[in-house]
Amino acid sequence: MKFSMQLPAMEIEPAGEFQTAEAVRQIATTMESCGVDACWVTDHPAPAADWLRDPRGHDAIDPFVALSMAAAYTTRLQLHINLLVLPYRNPFLTAKSVASLEVLSGSRTILGVGSGYLEGEFSALGVDFRKRGKLTDEALETMMLAWSGEDVVKQGMNFDARGNLARPFPPRKPTIWIGGVADKSLERVVKWGNGWLPIFGPSDPGEFRKAQKLLSSLDDLKARVEQLHEMLEAAGRTDPVDICVNLPMAIGEASASEAQRVLDAVSACREAGATWVFAGLPHPSRSALLENHVWFGEEVISKAR
Repeated sequence: MKFSMQLPAMEIEPAGEFQTAEAVRQIATTMESCGVDACWVTDHPAPAADWLRDPRGHDAIDPFVALSMAAAYTTRLQLHINLLVLPYRNPFLTAKSVASLEVLSGSRTILGVGSGYLEGEFSALGVDFRKRGKLTDEALETMMLAWSGEDVVKQGMNFDARGNLARPFPPRKPTIWIGGVADKSLERVVKWGNGWLPIFGPSDPGEFRKAQKLLSSLDDLKARVEQLHEMLEAAGRTDPVDICVNLPMAIGEASASEAQRVLDAVSACREAGATWVFAGLPHPSRSALLENHVWFGEEVISKAR
């Protein structure tokens, strides 16, 4: 089992604790030294103010900027975008950002992608919410072409490439994890993905998540993993495909009992088919977060392996 842990660069409070270069340096290097496999950040360029004020809402720093900073201070830690909403951007811009991060980080990017669910954010960015699925498919196809090293000739819904190159070319195809729980998401994994990134949902997902399909239970995860494996086999794919799911619990204060509770949850996810879990640790302050990562590395990561 591998672990992707939250880089809380989206936290605006307490002021100066997390949204600084020094904070990213301290947190990323501590993660790496504690055995964390990847750090993750999310993507919300222009969320609705009502969503930000909702208990389930949160800020987000630009993922490529945050992860570039983390990359500069580390050598092994993978850089997990969790996840990038593909319809928000022209796919050539996305391909350029991902390739640039891959080249400068030494091929450590894990690009989690999804179609998005916040209609108000789509409106602010001038993107048709109803076309988000088609735009996601188009973006995945176009990025593969952009990373191929060949001239791209493609007519898209909102672009016309008539022989364009998007250098630098990544040294390898970036790792892509497809987000979402719907059948269409599994189809995208089979066609384009190196992994699947489903999310357990709260019992009350709230008004803002009504357009987002979420996992309901570990049994649901297990059934979906079995379905995905059947689809991969039918498509003739034999390469390994990762399953990364959020830990279905909030991690509390560091203690022996809490470590065991986390280990039990990790074991349950593994038994359901997961190969990665992603989570966040309590962070009332930067120093507290650093201490929690040391605890997590010693009491959870080392024992889970």
